[in-house]
Amino acid sequence: MKSLIVLTLFALLLVAFSVQGRAADTEKPVPSIINSLEMRLVKVSAGAFMMGNHEASEEMSKSFPQYEAERFQLDDEYPVHKVRITHAFYMGAYAVTVGEFRKFVDATRYTTDAERNDDISSPPGSDNKRSGYGGYGYNRETGKLDEQRNPKVNWREVGFPQTDRHPVTNVSWNDAVAFCKWLGSKEKKTYRLPTEAEWEYACRAGSTTRFSCGDDPELLVTIANSYDQSTAKVDPEWSKFALKGNDGFVFTAPVGSFAPNKFGLHDMHGNVWQWVSDRYGADYYAHAPVDDPQGPATGGKRVRRGGGWATWAFYCRSSFRNFNTPQSRYFNLGFRVVLEDR
Repeated sequence: MKSLIVLTLFALLLVAFSVQGRAADTEKPVPSIINSLEMRLVKVSAGAFMMGNHEASEEMSKSFPQYEAERFQLDDEYPVHKVRITHAFYMGAYAVTVGEFRKFVDATRYTTDAERNDDISSPPGSDNKRSGYGGYGYNRETGKLDEQRNPKVNWREVGFPQTDRHPVTNVSWNDAVAFCKWLGSKEKKTYRLPTEAEWEYACRAGSTTRFSCGDDPELLVTIANSYDQSTAKVDPEWSKFALKGNDGFVFTAPVGSFAPNKFGLHDMHGNVWQWVSDRYGADYYAHAPVDDPQGPATGGKRVRRGGGWATWAFYCRSSFRNFNTPQSRYFNLGFRVVLEDR
């Protein structure tokens, strides 16, 4: 009897090891590299996908009943169109961090748009200024988020706790491009912001749903740091738009706090909005090229994608497009880099 039990246990162990081995064989590690700043970049293979919003606005409104009708006017997300990414590239597994950005500033003595003292004239009320007016942050005295620029706020000081592993914020498109150029010069390689098409391709990671994790907005708390019950505590005015769950972070989360998508990329939804290289064009999708679209040739605004820690779930969708002037900076706006693989 004892020998029979031993044989049975041995057989079960063999099966377990066999199953474990097969599982390991099917879960291939994502190719990645570590650069001179110790940033991890994952390889995104060339491929094709359908870019844009895959569902009608009327259908989406059923899943977001608390949103007003005008929020579903999303013409710039249509039409859905085929895009081919013809070259593989490496993309930062995480958004650029405070620590990484500090290395750039220390090496170059760079002054961000939020820290500049020169003023370029612009129409009243616009954000088209490179000035010393600062950025946007959390005001500890009032317990509220800044609604106007605060001269004391920039990437170094945002009013809420952050370490070198938190994503850098209050950086403009100009600042992000300057970082990429410096890193490229340092390594004698081509670093840049992703194109809008590359970004959505990488964010979707093969999905056609609203988010890389599916259509249900409540699933975001498992993979993203967005506007939920924790953030509603410091921004209660819009609490009706908060997710029912709690992702555990009131403000930004250290990069990599959530599981990656199938391409090995973390925080493509939420945490910080991410600048991309393209100029914004509301009707660009109607005439964009199939292969490697670069965005309109002219235009004064640049695209940002993905949503941030204080962003409602609706605006964290894979297809949602937002834009700002290149000088804009906010408490939930950052970037990630692309390294060309050619």
